[in-house]
Amino acid sequence: MTIPDSSGLNYMMENGSIDLPCKPEEERRIVQDLTAEAETSLREGNLYYVISKRWFSVWERYTLQTDGAYTFESESLISTNSGARPGPIDNTDIIANGIDDKDDDPQLLRTLEEGRDYLLVPQEVWEKLLEWYKGGPALPRKMISQGEQQKQFSVEVFPLCLRLIDFRDQSEVIIRSSKKASLLDLYERVCQLKGIDQQKARIWDYFNKRKHKILNPSNQTMEESDLQMDQDILLEVLVDGFDMDSTGNGLALVPVEPPTSSVTIAGGPSLSNGYSTGYGSNMYQRSNLSSTFGDMEDGYDSLRPIHRGDRGGLAGLQNLGNTCFMNSAIQCLVHTPPLVDYFLDDYSDEINRQNPLGMHGELALAFGELLRKLWSSGRTPVAPRAFKGKLSRFAPQFSGYNQHDSQELLAFLLDGLHEDLNRVKQKPYFETKDSDVQPDEEVAEEFWRYHKARNDSVIVDVCQGQYKSTLVCPVCSKISITFDPFMYLSLPLPSVATRTMTVTVFYGNGSGLPMPFTVTVLKQGCCKDLNQAVSAACCLRSDEYLLLAEVYENRIYRYLENPSEALISIKDDEHIVAYRLPKGGAEVTRLEIRHRRNENERKLFLTPLVTSLEDLRCGADIELAVNRMLSPLRRKAFIPPVPVQSGQENGYALDAPGERNDCSSTLLRPGIQSADNIEPEGMSISELSLRLCLTDDRGVSCRPILKDSPINPGGLVKVILEWTEKEHELYDACFLKDLPEVHKTGVAAKKTKQEAISLFSCLDAFLKEEPLGPDDMWYCPRCKEHRQATKKLDLWRLPDVLVFHLKRFSYSRWLKNKLDTFVNFPIRNLDLSKYVKSNDASEGSHVYELYAISNHYGGLGGGHYSAYCKLVDDNRWYHFDDAHVSPVSESEIKTSAAYVLFYQRVKCQPNGTVGETSQGHGSA
Repeated sequence: MTIPDSSGLNYMMENGSIDLPCKPEEERRIVQDLTAEAETSLREGNLYYVISKRWFSVWERYTLQTDGAYTFESESLISTNSGARPGPIDNTDIIANGIDDKDDDPQLLRTLEEGRDYLLVPQEVWEKLLEWYKGGPALPRKMISQGEQQKQFSVEVFPLCLRLIDFRDQSEVIIRSSKKASLLDLYERVCQLKGIDQQKARIWDYFNKRKHKILNPSNQTMEESDLQMDQDILLEVLVDGFDMDSTGNGLALVPVEPPTSSVTIAGGPSLSNGYSTGYGSNMYQRSNLSSTFGDMEDGYDSLRPIHRGDRGGLAGLQNLGNTCFMNSAIQCLVHTPPLVDYFLDDYSDEINRQNPLGMHGELALAFGELLRKLWSSGRTPVAPRAFKGKLSRFAPQFSGYNQHDSQELLAFLLDGLHEDLNRVKQKPYFETKDSDVQPDEEVAEEFWRYHKARNDSVIVDVCQGQYKSTLVCPVCSKISITFDPFMYLSLPLPSVATRTMTVTVFYGNGSGLPMPFTVTVLKQGCCKDLNQAVSAACCLRSDEYLLLAEVYENRIYRYLENPSEALISIKDDEHIVAYRLPKGGAEVTRLEIRHRRNENERKLFLTPLVTSLEDLRCGADIELAVNRMLSPLRRKAFIPPVPVQSGQENGYALDAPGERNDCSSTLLRPGIQSADNIEPEGMSISELSLRLCLTDDRGVSCRPILKDSPINPGGLVKVILEWTEKEHELYDACFLKDLPEVHKTGVAAKKTKQEAISLFSCLDAFLKEEPLGPDDMWYCPRCKEHRQATKKLDLWRLPDVLVFHLKRFSYSRWLKNKLDTFVNFPIRNLDLSKYVKSNDASEGSHVYELYAISNHYGGLGGGHYSAYCKLVDDNRWYHFDDAHVSPVSESEIKTSAAYVLFYQRVKCQPNGTVGETSQGHGSA
């Protein structure tokens, strides 16, 4: 749907908006102030409004709010209509029935993602936007408090949706309510809706068309009752002490036991948004199959040891609404042989209910009960409602019905299970020591002993290893060695794929013309790599540095000063510039020069210039700097070409012959004449009058600069140069127009072959020595200062179960990205002997065999998770896709969707067999 846009007052009046709107900068300031005020008084019950990201982006561009609270990464930010006032608020693109929805309570589309499709604004902001623009529809949502241990506030964007079935006539009606509402509230709403006495009503948990339990009217919340999105609840009405069935006959109210049935491996195709057709969001299944799904009841069975059922381990997990991430992680854990043996046995003595870092044993009990159900229910899919309820209570970040990360859930589960099963009831205190003279073996053993004295559980026994961390101070060469435990290894995906990027370099001292340079960098590289490549290409001197920036619509949209920012955030159609600036001290002021045709036109033109000034005091200093920056553009009489060598003169790159022939006149070359010895006839540079004014981010607030105007030095000073006829006569601005794009894609561009790397190369990248980031400085005890030390990791002690997390997702302020690189990993005989630095032979074999994979398909936000798991007993692989379980051949499990890999140590054989070694990692 196209959002109407116009900046005219008549349009605003015709469409119902106010006739005297605020100025854009005033709107921005008001919204920022109201948002900041709302954030200082967060409390349960506060009202927030859902607003379309598409509409809000138009408003954002109109007010140019590129650094405020509502800035999100989106290609929609790049628009030729930037600056146009938006029309009325239009939320029709995010509600289920669009513009045709006449419902007083319109519902959001289930596939929406915050930041990508919608934003949340406080009530005060919504009311102000509605006052300015009208429109709608209004989508209010309440803030709720979540979390058992640490309360946190969140807005309930998608309230609980229940389908009420009236047993008397089988009629159905949708009930929407907060999951924090009580069962008493539910009874009041249902009885009011049906016009019945509350004393005669009985409401059943009717999940999967089965009576599970009566929902007694109480203060228990619907979340605590394990009610799920879109599930059924059943209303029964008593008549003179009896229920009424659909025929009107009185029936005694007796509990109904769930039917038992054995089903073959069943389920259906999964939807791309993470919902499964076994239990969908808007797709209500009426098949007989759904009535056979198992379910977990409240409470826990006896923890007596149980035996694995016939064909145990082949039960799927029903999708409760975007819970495929949870199902994938759980299947990998419940197919971990040591954990299966542990939780099928009696583990009640090891439950730690007093651990303040744990969850009173409830998470371990819920997980253990779920594992037992999966291994004893044959092939009947299980609905993990009770487990999800516990998860939402103790980890509210996983509550609701949005897609989440299976690895993040896995990390929480392993840590939570460890704390719930920690055999240490009173943790002793140890002060960590830095090893200077002790042998590594002694220090490592001491650290491990300290760790085990505080952390002793089945998770530590099975899943925790130890690595050696070495830090070296770059100044005093102080070496610090520590030995730390790990639960899993997060491996980067090193890429050898490259991309070409064109960057236009400007000279911050006015000594040369801007020049585009095309460099080749790693596709998955960072801004530091681009900076180094451009620095080499333009022969940057040792006393200079490059300042990278993105230019959008003739203004600097953002400075690329974070060296670790991923280059993938820079699109091919963007414009990147680099300013050569001298290295200076702390008192250096950065001057940003924008261009405008006249004072009556707000729209900028030409590429902004950036220079740096020392000892900035007054307006005369700014005028002198602007003159210096403009000097290469001065129109002159014809000057004979000057021969140059290798495209350079005086250390600056010059135009190649034939380039820039679109200019109307020959321009001043660096090294021929300087800005100081060029004077227009009858005028000296000191007498040159430029129209300069100090400005803000938007360029709306302008304060004229006089030669004696005091200027506060330091930081960033932004000025606007208004070009008069005089400037157009003196300077040729063609070099400040039409910046080249980062990469001009050809019409017949070939699709690159999918990149493939080995698991060993990922491990090498994880263990390589590298400097710490500027935000992660190390305090050197010898220098007594924070230093950007180099860090080196080495594997020291490996666990019986080794988990590799492939870092496919990258997040930054500007972009979320997923890598679909194919990682070639060994299925068996993964030999890590080369990487283990410990010489302790008692640790056992360093050879591993794969037994489970958590897969992620698709992109961010709308992807889907599944799992490949091996049943060790019958040596066969199966695909667990929510409720659907099917055999899969070993040759099919290696895909680019592999996200988390689970390996188990291979026991040493008497013949000393060695598996696939890391020396062979050159092959894909």
